[in-house]
Amino acid sequence: MWDYPRPPRLDPTPAHVVVVLGGVTVLDTRRALRVLETSHPPTYYLPLADALAGAFRPAPGGSWCEWKGQASYLDVVGGDQVAEGAAWTYPSPTPGFVDLLDHVSLYPGRMDRCTVDGEVVRAQEGGFYGGWVTDAVVGPFKGAPGSLGW
Repeated sequence: MWDYPRPPRLDPTPAHVVVVLGGVTVLDTRRALRVLETSHPPTYYLPLADALAGAFRPAPGGSWCEWKGQASYLDVVGGDQVAEGAAWTYPSPTPGFVDLLDHVSLYPGRMDRCTVDGEVVRAQEGGFYGGWVTDAVVGPFKGAPGSLGW
């Protein structure tokens, strides 16, 4: 993970990614994209076309990424649960990240469960970063206490 590039790189992955909220599978795909950036575990971007209808809805707020552009926030809806502002998308990504169009990423720690090839994902520490920690990546990762200046 420390050999991930800066600026970040966008890679397709054939991994089987599943997201569950409220006991419902809200997204199941083998067409995910990963953003790989120095000091971060991968962030998975999942095609909205593979999401359960109604699982994502617009939410207030947004943020700016120097690499990807302006993000819009989304609520995630599964069963009788709503994870407010737990996902984001780039409606007009920058040219280097245009493949993120019509994809969504989310905070795995705010879901019931996210898996990559059957392995349960652990959330990246900190309230801002959305990295997906699996046994395939080794930290330390930005987001942990004391890592703000990395």
